[in-house]
Amino acid sequence: MVATDKVAGKLSSTLSWVKNSVSLTVSQMASQVATPSSLHTTVASSTASLSSPSSASPTQLSPDDVELLAKLEEQNRLLETDSKSLRSVNGSRRNSGSSLVSSSSASSNLSHLEEDTWILWGRIVNEWEDVRKKKEKQLKELVRKGIPHHFRAIVWQLLCNAQTLTIKEQYSELLKMTSPCEKLIRRDIARTYPEHEFFKEDSLGQEVLFNVMKAYSLVDREVGYCQGSAFIVGLLLMQMPEEEAFCVFVKLMQDYRLRELFKPSMAELGLCMYQFECMIQEQLPELHVHFQAQSFHTSMYASSWFLTIFLTSFPLPVATRIFDIFMCEGLEIVFRVGMAILQMNQTELMQLDMEGMLQHFQRVIPHQLESGPDKVIQAAYQVKYNAKKMKKLEKEYTTIKTKEMEEQVEIKRLRTENRLLKQRIDTLEKESASLADRLIQGQVTRAQEAEENYLVKRELATVKQHNEETSALLEQAQNNIRQLQQQPFAKGNPRYSEEFILQLERELVQARLKEAESQCALKEMQDKILDMEKRNASLPDENNVVRLQEELIGVKLREAEALTGLKELRQQVRDLEEHWQRHLARTAGRWKDSPRKNAASELQDELMSVRLREAEAQAELREIRQRMLEQETQNQIHGNQLRRAELEARNLQERLQVLTNQNKTLHAELKETKRKQAEIECKNKEEVMAVRLREADNIAAMAELQQQISELEIQKEEGKVQGQLNNTDSSQYIRDLKDQITDLKHENVSDPVFKRAAGLTRATQF
Repeated sequence: MVATDKVAGKLSSTLSWVKNSVSLTVSQMASQVATPSSLHTTVASSTASLSSPSSASPTQLSPDDVELLAKLEEQNRLLETDSKSLRSVNGSRRNSGSSLVSSSSASSNLSHLEEDTWILWGRIVNEWEDVRKKKEKQLKELVRKGIPHHFRAIVWQLLCNAQTLTIKEQYSELLKMTSPCEKLIRRDIARTYPEHEFFKEDSLGQEVLFNVMKAYSLVDREVGYCQGSAFIVGLLLMQMPEEEAFCVFVKLMQDYRLRELFKPSMAELGLCMYQFECMIQEQLPELHVHFQAQSFHTSMYASSWFLTIFLTSFPLPVATRIFDIFMCEGLEIVFRVGMAILQMNQTELMQLDMEGMLQHFQRVIPHQLESGPDKVIQAAYQVKYNAKKMKKLEKEYTTIKTKEMEEQVEIKRLRTENRLLKQRIDTLEKESASLADRLIQGQVTRAQEAEENYLVKRELATVKQHNEETSALLEQAQNNIRQLQQQPFAKGNPRYSEEFILQLERELVQARLKEAESQCALKEMQDKILDMEKRNASLPDENNVVRLQEELIGVKLREAEALTGLKELRQQVRDLEEHWQRHLARTAGRWKDSPRKNAASELQDELMSVRLREAEAQAELREIRQRMLEQETQNQIHGNQLRRAELEARNLQERLQVLTNQNKTLHAELKETKRKQAEIECKNKEEVMAVRLREADNIAAMAELQQQISELEIQKEEGKVQGQLNNTDSSQYIRDLKDQITDLKHENVSDPVFKRAAGLTRATQF
């Protein structure tokens, strides 16, 4: 960094000396003061008197001349001691075929035309403000013919007013800061002029290029660093020190539309591509049709023209000449040169496909321009360029971009609506899946209920069979009773009556067992009823709630009736047991009575037993009927449940069909929305382009008005000076000045101090 600062200081001081020396020479010639014939090579002899080549009397050097000579010697001594900077500058000057700096031997053979050009540009630099205001057209013509490389650094700074920037004082402070773009800048440094000696790897050129790019990325954080800008900075560094190159680059970004080109959105580049394509369509329609047929877009070959001002596309001498005009006239020269290139190569391009055209732009066109820039610049100023038309195109482009922005807003809105519709569809799909699950669950429940119904039917069949068997037994018992009533009483058969009593006891035990079984069965049926109630509660049906409640009330009433009947049966059984105990008590002493009494007692016992069996049979019959009634009730309940399940399944299927139809409708709406979205996007693009074109027209109109004001002011100043110029005979005066300059050149060519000054001036260009 220290070496870089030293070299930058030396180059800046040398450039200032060259400017001051040229100004001094012009001033001396204007005042017709005799010039010295020779210069001493040492500082000690710089105060000696100098002889005049003309008949004028010799004069002593002024203190300013002595100071200039001392400064020149000091700068030469410093450059000779600093081997590193000397090698980098001399190597860049010696090995770069595209450099605009000539050797010291070439400077000794300047032609007469070059001498006139030097004198003219020296006068322009010395009287810059007056020339810029009064003779702007003549200045443009001179710039188009090319700025001498010795004056290029000064003239570029004057053209862009970079010397007025105060940011130059902040440059050293910016280098001490850290930029977030440093990695990107380091990566691209090696790609900038890789074949140029000044920008070889780990060279001074790469270091100063990194410094300038880093400093600008800190000054303009919105732009930061953009690929392509390094080529412009590299060209500036070939002509001037890094601080001045930094100031010129800042002015280019601010005043020459480059900042808009290098912004992340690159909106200005899109505008340039649109304007250039419209120029091609208007002036080269056949070539435009060929480009469209080959899908060869303008940005594929012209974007680098605008971003680097042809520095990456053309040979460096040609690009530098174009850059001279760009510094004076702006981006108009890029449009003109681009159209001139297309016109010169239209025939070849019409015969190539897309890949062939790319190769032609990359290889053939640069080779065509190696002979020099004069031909292409002359062709460029024959291209029709209408500033008003360009402003109109800018308005159209602005309108299109505005429409695109509006379309993007509408697209975002439609995407949001689309996302909401998708969420709604997902919700409906989840509901549909839930309904399908419920439908499947209902079908499973229905199958389970069908299985339970089958089991209940089997139990009912078993109960009916048992009822039939009981009925048969009851009928058999009644037949036995009738037979016993019809048979005569058998005497002397006490054993029979005793066996009969034992049989009655066994039947009583069986009746009690059956009663217990009936109670167990009744309890099981109650449990089943409760279970069915719970299941029915888990599958509610809003339409059948009242019916279910009524059925439940009926079941409970029947259950209450069954319990009442069971209680009555139990009371009858207790009554029969009491009668039986009394009967046993009466018959305890029957063996002591007479046979006739015993026979009557036996008949009473048999009658009592028959009545007991009849009561038990009736109780069993009533119990069986009650169970049948309960089974029928359960069967009816199950049937109602099955019907409700079927109804719910149908409702679920209908709802699923409705959801499917809604889903199809939503898909159709989504397609329609996408179609409308595409239409809105097209409309938005058109509106954006129209708005941007309107804005471009407004800006162009303002610029045109400002230019007209400037021209009017210049004409006013020219009118004031014209009276003074007409009163003097300047032709003889100009010839005298030219003669004196020629004499000075012949005397100073052989002077070693002058040679070192010329060499130092050329070194400054790097």
